[in-house]
Amino acid sequence: MPTMKDYRTVVVGTDGSALALPTVMRAAWLARHDEADLVIVCAWSELSRRAEAKNVLGVGDARTGEVLGRQAASDAVAAAVAAANEEGATIAAALVVEGEPATALLQVAQDRGADLLVVGALKDRSIAGRLLGTVAGDVVKRAACDVLVIRPADGATELEVPESAPLA
Repeated sequence: MPTMKDYRTVVVGTDGSALALPTVMRAAWLARHDEADLVIVCAWSELSRRAEAKNVLGVGDARTGEVLGRQAASDAVAAAVAAANEEGATIAAALVVEGEPATALLQVAQDRGADLLVVGALKDRSIAGRLLGTVAGDVVKRAACDVLVIRPADGATELEVPESAPLA
């Protein structure tokens, strides 16, 4: 009978939303439990909401899970690092990556030889979500390692993703 093995590298995504904290804390707990390295990742984009609105053809917000602005991403990572430290995890890296969230997470997981990817996910019933997919859905479909999906506590519905202050 095969035996369970401990994780050596755990990668977790954060976007600074209300779901990010419990997601990071769960990943940190697992990393500490397995004496694994924790890698925290936040993807960001420079595209402003105004510029995005000009390019979106009525399918909704295609940026789900992506933080707008490098400063907002840095803030999200800082909050995630603080939460992971509270859990006693060994943080191997805290990365701010420009690009699409699922692609960034998958690339970091591959580069770091991750055994586990941890992501948060809402139940997305929007048309855009069904047509374009979600970060968690993309990660689950494309990951070469185990994926743990963290759901929000009961009653949580809309979770805002932070963005930097708009440029004047």
